[in-house]
Amino acid sequence: MLHTFGLFAVLFGTWILLSGHFTPFLMIAGAICVAFTVYVTFRMDLLDHQRDYIGPVWRLPVYWLWLAGQILVWSIIISSKVLAPRLNIDPAFERVPCTQKSDLWRVLYANSITLTPGTLSTNLRNGDLEVHALTQSAMSDLKTGKLDQRVTVAEGGKPTTGEKL
Repeated sequence: MLHTFGLFAVLFGTWILLSGHFTPFLMIAGAICVAFTVYVTFRMDLLDHQRDYIGPVWRLPVYWLWLAGQILVWSIIISSKVLAPRLNIDPAFERVPCTQKSDLWRVLYANSITLTPGTLSTNLRNGDLEVHALTQSAMSDLKTGKLDQRVTVAEGGKPTTGEKL
C-alpha cells in the first residue's frame, strides 16, 4: 500500500511541475487523473512486481550525461560519413548481448542504442538485442560492451569486465 501512495505522490508532483498552473480546477483534474492512473496500475498488479523499478536514481544523471556525450560523438561521425562526397557506409545487422536483469533496464539499453546515431535496436530475443548499424565501426563499438556495462552499472549491477567505467 505504501508503494501506491508513493506512486501517487510522484505522479502528482510531476503533474504539478510540468503544468505550472495552480488553479483549483487543474489541481483537482490532475489529482483525479493521477488517482485513476494509480488505480489502473494497482488493478493490473504492476505495482508489487516492480518494487525496484527505478533503482538508485542518482546513477541515472551520470549515465545520461555519458550517453549525451556518446550521442554527440556519433552524430559527428555519422554526419561526416553521410555528407562525404562518396557515401562510405557499411551496414551490419547482428546480435549484441544484453546483461541487464529487469525488462525496464533492457528497454533503457535498447532505447540508448536507438538514440545513438548510426544504430537501431530492432528486437530482443533470448537475452540478446538485434541491432542494425549504419557502419561496421558503430557495430564494433557496440560489441565492446561499454554501453551495455554502463546500463548495467546504472541498474545497480556490477560490470562483468574489469574495465573502470
